Order: sequence, then C-alpha cells, then structure tokens
Amino acid sequence: MLDYSIIPPSRFNAVIEHLRVNFPDEPLNASVGLCLHGIPCPLLEHHDLKTMQDGMSIMAVDKEKNKVGLIGNILLLNSDYFWPRKIAGVALNGTSKRGETEQSIEEMKTIENLEYRRIFGLLNDVNLELDLFSKYNVDKIFEVRILSVDSSYRGKGIAKELFAQSEAMARKNAFKVVVMKTDATSLFTQKVAESQGFWVEKSVNYHDYKDEQGKKIYDTRPPHLHYKVMAKLIE
Repeated sequence: MLDYSIIPPSRFNAVIEHLRVNFPDEPLNASVGLCLHGIPCPLLEHHDLKTMQDGMSIMAVDKEKNKVGLIGNILLLNSDYFWPRKIAGVALNGTSKRGETEQSIEEMKTIENLEYRRIFGLLNDVNLELDLFSKYNVDKIFEVRILSVDSSYRGKGIAKELFAQSEAMARKNAFKVVVMKTDATSLFTQKVAESQGFWVEKSVNYHDYKDEQGKKIYDTRPPHLHYKVMAKLIE
C-alpha cells in the first residue's frame, strides 16, 4: 500500500538516492551519459534539491516495506526513524517564472559540463521558442520537472497518481488560471501526461539534432524518439 505526501526536508537525501538509481534510465540522460547508476551527479542533484525546496514535490512511499529489527532488547516495528519507508516514486515540482528561461540560458554559458549543457540547452531552447508565458498571458507556470518510479514498482499506476497529486498541488498554490507543464522526454511520461489531460504544445525529434560532423547529439533508443512539451490549463 502506498502513501502520497509532500517531500519533507528530512527525506531529501533519500530522494536523491532514489534518483541516483532510477533516473539514469531516463532516455535523454541515457543518450548523453550525464548521470550513471548509483553515482552522484552534483549538477543535476543541485537542480533537484532546489526544486524540492519549493515544497511542492510529491513522493509515493510503500507503507509495507519497513523492516523489523532489534536494538538491544527493544523490538522496532515499522519505525520510520530507524528504517524510513521505501520510496516508490517521486514527482519533483516547481514554479517557473517569466524571464527565468532566458536567465538559465545565460547561466549555461558558465557551465563546463558538456552533457549537462546538452540536456538543459535543448530544454531551454525549445521552451524559449514556445514561450507559454506569452501564449497564456501568465507570469508563472507550475512544472512537473522530474517524474521517477522505482523499477520494482512500475506498471502499478504510480506515475498517474503522482501527476494527479501534482495537479492538486498546482491548484493549491496557483493564481486564478493555472498552467501546468511538463518536459516529457520519454514516451512513458508522454502517455501518462496525455492520460491526465495534457496536450502537446511542441514536439521535436531527438535525432534531428546533429553535431558538426553529422553525428546525432541525442542518440535515444526506440520508442523514445521525441521530446514533447506538454501542458494543461486549470481554471
């Protein structure tokens, strides 16, 4: 049985550990090799921590996956203090404000990591061209930035529920008209977002991007061939 809640600061490190194991499978990351399984990725983890500090990210934890043990003569059963419940999935949510994409593009110029620049360069360029702020006449957009489900929990509807919980968070923290957006970099996320009422604002083919030698920059594997910016209006 799963419990969904806002990610508290006490679980930030556990979420980072979850992402170190599960996020490297994300197609765009896998194509450029930014993060490897189980290995710290400081640039991306800094981005993740900043997002969690907004207080709008959601985690799904398994209420059954606790350990039973002894310390001295004391029996510990289902103790979150000693054995925190296993994280089954997370949705890292944040608010993007008008002008921040341009600011991020400038910041990219100071970052030496090529793989990081390639991932966020693509996201920034597509979002700058799309400009949902002007299209919907808003000053902020609620973003589902990272969606991750533990490999042992996939296929159980967790991603859909994380989207639903994120929408509830968006309603709670927004202005009169809410624009929800996700940078759906995998086919799986795209299908989940579509099932939750999101539509495609812009779609690009990863394999259209090539370097000066004609080599694919984002050599993603099927079925993950497109990056889609998807949105939903909540009024």
